[in-house]
Amino acid sequence: MPSLKMSVPHKLERQDAEERLKGLLEKIKERYQDRISNLHEEWGEHSGKFSFTAYGFNVKCAAQVEPEEVKINGELPFAAMMFKGKIEQEIRDTLTRILGGPRKGKDAASGDVA
Repeated sequence: MPSLKMSVPHKLERQDAEERLKGLLEKIKERYQDRISNLHEEWGEHSGKFSFTAYGFNVKCAAQVEPEEVKINGELPFAAMMFKGKIEQEIRDTLTRILGGPRKGKDAASGDVA
């Protein structure tokens, strides 16, 4: 199966980033309830595994929450290859939106943006 790999930077504390990601698929399922089914989500320490069916395609992904980025590794069925760019962009946009938030460290107190 073709792979899906990306990383999305964040400025959150690691635990805050992890908390924002937990339940993400449930929110996506609510938004796209007519297109997503068989949702499974399992979290361990700083990592999660996800699987679901979208548009009839089975998708599997894993997320690793690092101190300054979230790494995504997944598998797409061959039949979904023509949508790979759109899928990657949607994941990146969603993660960027969810991981946006207060900065950690001294910038957080001053409100300065680097």
